[in-house]
Amino acid sequence: MNGPGGAGGPGGGRGTAPAEPVLLGVRHHGPGSARAVRAALEQSDPCAVLIEGPPEADALVPLAGHPGMRPPVALLAHVRDAPGRSAFWPLAEFSPEWVALRWALEREVPVRFIDLPAAHSLAMAEPDPGQEPGPGPEPELGQEAGQVPGQEPEPGPEEALGGAPAPAAPDAALRTDPLGALARAAGYDDAEAWWEDVVEHRTAGGSGAADALAPFAAVAEAMAALRETYGDGGHPHDPVREAHMRLRVRAARREFGDRVAVVCGAWHVPALTRRTTVAADRRLLSGLPKVKTELTWVPWTHRRLSRHSGYGAGIASPGWYGHLFRVPDRPVERWLTRAAGLLREEDYAVSPAHVIEAVRLAEGLAAVRGRPLPGLAETTDAIRAVLGDGSDVPTALIHDRLVIGDALGEVPDDAPAVPLQRDLDRTARTLRLKPAAAEREVELDLRKETDAGRSRLLHRLRLLGIPWGEPVRSRATTGTFRETWRLRWEPELSVKVAEAGIWGTTVRSAATAKAAADAASATALAEVTDVAERCLLAALPEALPHVMRALADRAALDTDVGRLAGALPALVRAVRYGDVRGTDGAALREVAAGLAERIFVGLPPACAGLDAGAATEMRDHLDATHRAVTLLSRPEPAEGAGTEEETGDSAAGSAPTAADRWAGALRAVAERERVPGLLRGRAVRLLRDDGRLGDGGAERLMGLALSSAAPPADAAGWIEGFAGGRDGDGMVLVHDERLLALVDGWLTRVSPEAFTDVLPLLRRTFAAYGPGVRRALGEQIRRGPALVPQAPGSGRTAGPDDAVPVPGFGPGLDRDRAAAVLPTLHLLLDPALHVNDPLGKAC
Repeated sequence: MNGPGGAGGPGGGRGTAPAEPVLLGVRHHGPGSARAVRAALEQSDPCAVLIEGPPEADALVPLAGHPGMRPPVALLAHVRDAPGRSAFWPLAEFSPEWVALRWALEREVPVRFIDLPAAHSLAMAEPDPGQEPGPGPEPELGQEAGQVPGQEPEPGPEEALGGAPAPAAPDAALRTDPLGALARAAGYDDAEAWWEDVVEHRTAGGSGAADALAPFAAVAEAMAALRETYGDGGHPHDPVREAHMRLRVRAARREFGDRVAVVCGAWHVPALTRRTTVAADRRLLSGLPKVKTELTWVPWTHRRLSRHSGYGAGIASPGWYGHLFRVPDRPVERWLTRAAGLLREEDYAVSPAHVIEAVRLAEGLAAVRGRPLPGLAETTDAIRAVLGDGSDVPTALIHDRLVIGDALGEVPDDAPAVPLQRDLDRTARTLRLKPAAAEREVELDLRKETDAGRSRLLHRLRLLGIPWGEPVRSRATTGTFRETWRLRWEPELSVKVAEAGIWGTTVRSAATAKAAADAASATALAEVTDVAERCLLAALPEALPHVMRALADRAALDTDVGRLAGALPALVRAVRYGDVRGTDGAALREVAAGLAERIFVGLPPACAGLDAGAATEMRDHLDATHRAVTLLSRPEPAEGAGTEEETGDSAAGSAPTAADRWAGALRAVAERERVPGLLRGRAVRLLRDDGRLGDGGAERLMGLALSSAAPPADAAGWIEGFAGGRDGDGMVLVHDERLLALVDGWLTRVSPEAFTDVLPLLRRTFAAYGPGVRRALGEQIRRGPALVPQAPGSGRTAGPDDAVPVPGFGPGLDRDRAAAVLPTLHLLLDPALHVNDPLGKAC
């Protein structure tokens, strides 16, 4: 191979086609390059097309012409025994390689991929255990960072064609950003703008062969000058890759003759024309590591094609480039029309007059800036100034939805795939759950069979580590039959599906095996209960026996009350979800009841002698356990409603319920002196909210905790535990005047020295209340005290003249004042409701 490879030679029909290979050096994702490649192929009419890419993909070439194939797509290569080690070669409709591939298929011209095999590139990408993580090798079409988990590829020369930032050192800048050097020589500060002006806005083709091939000859000459002056640079593996390309080009010439076309990164063109021997190239390839690989086509997205995603050879504006490729005539007018349509859909006031003025402004800016046509920068400025009235909000919307876009490719069912991927595709089609690149929220009603199936599928995928959907908080509802998911399909999920294929051939069998393995390998009790909950959500009854055995083993050996309390909520939720989803949770209920019983027994001694940090953690366990016991104490659906468990009071002579046993544990915590005030106050609050203390019980315990004998810091902790730091916790002081009077009275008795110590605790408690609660408490204190009878439990017998001052309304129920609000409630709640008895049942 010598000369420029026929890039500028005469062409036309087959009789006048150049005798040397046509080397088409391109930018990997560019509409101008793509159109130029198509025109060059039409002119030279080669007998074979050679494309930079893994040779193992030759068998997948026919699928590119399948009617069901829609770019953006990517070639995915992964190690057979380790699917996590993988690489992608993305292709968009405006990628020169994709245009060359489709051109060859339409004309039945043979296609060969000539880059270094994926078997070698993935083997060389394996990190050295003795080295720090660093960039891995990057196949030219843009290998993703998946080849070494946790690493990002280092931009190579072809990546710099996409406008990668230039390093500080001049030599390094020219080695890693060759077009940046050419742009600066042409007087441009931005390589992206220079490339757009020179190539992307150029109409490929012309009145002669030289018009179609001249751009490639010019680019090849420029790359040769850069490599001659500053060295080959690039990635350390580039010499090996280029040696393999030269060997593949020689083999293609022997097979098809000299009339072959080579589509590769512009940086490699000088290397392919270099005079070398076959023996020298083979020496470079000898001894390369090798692994067994599998290749297939997978869908890709514009977001993953964009540079901000971490894809080294990405471009900043895939949506804009796709528009330029699809709309060669009047692209600016059509682009601004699309932008106006998007803004109108978002309720922005945009008229046709705005579009006309935006077009004029974009053209004027291009003329002032010396550009041949308005580019993305000019259209963006015009959108901001005219369509957005100077605001960046519409511009950001257009950048996200149009400049980048949410395009998701499609791959036909004939493409090779692991059995798990096929089962996932089949199940998703049955459930009418279509992958989409745009993020969207889906609300599921578990009472409907289709929605229940979608929920099971998404939960099983999450268990397998395939986060197609993430659960989010559902809107307010009185039941547990509703789920809300945020869905988004990312190309990397195809790799995760391949990785999960080791667990089974179907989603259900794989999730079952993964759940059993997770339960067996879990070291903490809470991890096993989390797996149990996931099994119930995913409807995996086959996995439950394995999970239950692991759960029983961990629970029997664990004696830490904190860990037991941390594990109980997930287990109880699993029981509850089992009821909602129609699965059998009897075994889980039995284990949960046994776990709760151990917490009841061990809680009081576990709360004694804790420091501040441990007490705060134990308070969270108290709250979580209280909620879990409330759920656990509810009767099962078959037993009906209105049982004694709902009220928490067992009938005479019956066995105590879980709620009764929990109330006993809380009483022991509330009355034990060595327990920190934070926990004693929280226990009293939980008992009071459940109606377990009777009249005056909370006041009595608060009076003891806030007595003059109690250390001020402990008393402040008691208030924090009782009154909490949320709006709902603070309302108890708003509605119970006696409790507020006790807090106010204690605070006035605290000495100045102690007040300095307790102020941070009190501030943390009351500052967390909402504005409404703080305002109500301040108004009650400001109104001043009212005389009411002595609070029960004070140790004195109340007489007719015995009273204590408290702020607020006074004791008892004022029936007249209560009746005054009923007409307003009548109008707000139900206009058809006739209130005859203000304090009767109608109220």
